[in-house]
Amino acid sequence: MALRYSYIPAPPEGRKASLDVKNEGFCSFRRSFCVSGLLGDGQAKGAARRSVKSNRVKSPFKPIPVEDLGFYVGQSERTVLDQLERIYRQGLLTFNGDSNDVLLPMEPLWTGPLLEGKPVRVAYQGLRGSYCQEAAVRAFQRCDALPCEGEMESAFEALESDAADRAVLPVENSLDGVIGRNYDLMLRHPDLHVVGEVLLRINHCLLAVRGAEKRRTLKRVISHPQALAHCQRCLGDLGVEVEAVDNAASAARFVAENRIDDTAVIGSAVAGREYGLEVVEEELQDDSSNTTRFLILTKKNPNNNSSAVLSGLKTTVAFSLKEGTADLCKALSIFALKNIKVTKIESRPQRENPLRMVMNEEQEGNSSKCYFEYVFFVDLEAPVADDNPGRVEIALDSLRQIARFVRVIGNYSVHSVLS
Repeated sequence: MALRYSYIPAPPEGRKASLDVKNEGFCSFRRSFCVSGLLGDGQAKGAARRSVKSNRVKSPFKPIPVEDLGFYVGQSERTVLDQLERIYRQGLLTFNGDSNDVLLPMEPLWTGPLLEGKPVRVAYQGLRGSYCQEAAVRAFQRCDALPCEGEMESAFEALESDAADRAVLPVENSLDGVIGRNYDLMLRHPDLHVVGEVLLRINHCLLAVRGAEKRRTLKRVISHPQALAHCQRCLGDLGVEVEAVDNAASAARFVAENRIDDTAVIGSAVAGREYGLEVVEEELQDDSSNTTRFLILTKKNPNNNSSAVLSGLKTTVAFSLKEGTADLCKALSIFALKNIKVTKIESRPQRENPLRMVMNEEQEGNSSKCYFEYVFFVDLEAPVADDNPGRVEIALDSLRQIARFVRVIGNYSVHSVLS
């Protein structure tokens, strides 16, 4: 049977949808459209349960116009249903091991044309079940989170090729510091810019095959070396063998598919949900303040002028100096004189010109000094467009007088997901 599509508005708050789920299809309330087609009894029951739950809240999304259906047209009914089911389930949370699922907050942290009637496509590095996926879902709720298996470069490429609308980029952890290579990527991709920031509290969970006798049967715990380092005290109390692997989400999938009863994985609750593992214990980390900072990137819109793009509450700027680190104090004083707070400073090697040779005038002969060259990233706590228009622009103009280059990486808002 050919797949038919119909479009319905979200029901008013407090009213149930009039859709006959079994005969007319699966209704995805978050995007206010339904995919029409005949479903089996099992599918219909699941769709009905989701539809009833969805009617408790009012959808902020608009129906998808036929001309914007795009990705869904031409796909099989099973493919579309599977995708809608995945998007729905990844937005569910389980608290404290409770089996009752609840939806993430209804309103997305960022709104815009991409969220009016269809899910925003958010690329992230890694497999399903990673903390990057959790950051994407936390930021955009009913997004279409797109895993990019490989290096972080693959998520950038997905964004540049228009295969994704946004990308989430981890740049810093409160315990392990910055991820330098991701700062380098932002320099190498000038057509992408930062439009948001998410601070995600990390909840390391002990994941095991369902039905196992919890701690008593566990002989081994595996995870990424960083996660293992975060949970050393708890692992010592467990008294089990510890093994480091390249990817915690991949390990979770392997344990689940092979039903390895004596092995647990330290990973996210999202990984447990993705691969059907049980959360044996939460909050395994030694430091409860463990938090990762993610940046939200998008492709620059050539139709937007600079005043429209730079309208957030935080500005990240990259620059290098003509006289190198010797002029860093001068650069920072420019922001201080304009009453602009510098909340973070980071340096990365300037790979195009890593060395600078300077003649040593203090000694006779042709001796010279060699200095390493750096690119500096600074976070400024002041919007470019604020009550004092031109304040940051004037500061950047002054900075350009002593800098080799100055680039605004992004101007954006900040959201914390710390509970």
